[in-house]
Amino acid sequence: MSMNRGRFGEYGGQYVPETLMGPLQELEIAYEEFRQNETAMITLHRYLTDYAGRPTKLTFCENLSSLLGVRIYLKREDLLHGGAHKINNTLGQALLAKFMGKKRLIAETGAGQHGVATAIAGAVFGFPVDVYMGEVDIRRQELNVFRMQLMGARVLPVTTGTRTLKDAINEALRDWVANVATTHYLIGSVVGPHPYPRMVADFQSVIGKETKEQILEKEGRLPDVILACVGGGSNAIGMFSSFFSDDVRLIGVEAGGRGLETGEHGASLCGGTKGVLHGALSYVLQDANGQIRNTHSISAGLDYPGVGPEHSMLKDAGRVEYTAVNDAEALEAFYLLSKKEGIIPALESAHAIASAVRIADTLDHDDIVVINLSGRGDKDVSEVAAREKERK
Repeated sequence: MSMNRGRFGEYGGQYVPETLMGPLQELEIAYEEFRQNETAMITLHRYLTDYAGRPTKLTFCENLSSLLGVRIYLKREDLLHGGAHKINNTLGQALLAKFMGKKRLIAETGAGQHGVATAIAGAVFGFPVDVYMGEVDIRRQELNVFRMQLMGARVLPVTTGTRTLKDAINEALRDWVANVATTHYLIGSVVGPHPYPRMVADFQSVIGKETKEQILEKEGRLPDVILACVGGGSNAIGMFSSFFSDDVRLIGVEAGGRGLETGEHGASLCGGTKGVLHGALSYVLQDANGQIRNTHSISAGLDYPGVGPEHSMLKDAGRVEYTAVNDAEALEAFYLLSKKEGIIPALESAHAIASAVRIADTLDHDDIVVINLSGRGDKDVSEVAAREKERK
């Protein structure tokens, strides 16, 4: 899909204060140099393979396939160091920050996985790291907070607004404006002003590239359906990008929360309208006055009122189908994969699994379905256990 000067169709752009236009231009120029620097690319590849654990496996799910009547594979980003796809991007951006001579990393996080991945990259490359995290998410993700702190990062609680991911991004942007000369803001998804959506998509494209090679080797053909969860949307873009020109059905799965009809969800593409959030034009959840709506999802990583501009373009173009899965369906899928395959998925990824379950009856027995398992569920076990206790 084409992107021109920071635009994906009408979406994207740089809707930021004048003070950030210079730093964004500096970042864009540095990134182009970084991408074309052979030594930098060799170094990144070495860290992704020898340290992070790429390539990740493409696992056939025998039990789940038998139950649902289709051939189901999981792309195992949960097996990466740190437990999620996020490290593909943080290693890349941390190396870029080093290339630019920056001295400090800041990040935002919801589920904590991007914060953990940034803390990992900071430890490896010798950067001090500050991670902004909403108070609500700190409570929901205590394990990841401790993991970040173990690796030397400071976790800075955000007490404004909804005290979730949206507000953490606001605080990180304020920090970056004040400290841009020495600090690199390591955005965790395909959101924000140009060049971030393109840059993060590039770093995550390894997911789809590997998947294409692996499925051709295992099945001798491309899959019929590929599913990935969508919050900001980096794991989905990373997976989908290798298949845009192929005859493959692509499905992005958003957080339906308590239901689209209640208005308590994180499904920007399914329930939002066009607007500007965090420096880019995309689909966002807003009221009639353009004020950003509060969101809800059982999954902290999908609890965000916006989405990447490339996803917005793909929705309008009809190339990707976007659907929403509610909390109850995601929980059911969380248990299903755990019991049937011995793999505990992140609650984010459980949304994609739930969508696969939902469409299985409409597919043929020989159809191949690939689900991007973007992260492992260790971080969510205490939250799920607490809900189970409440239910009883």
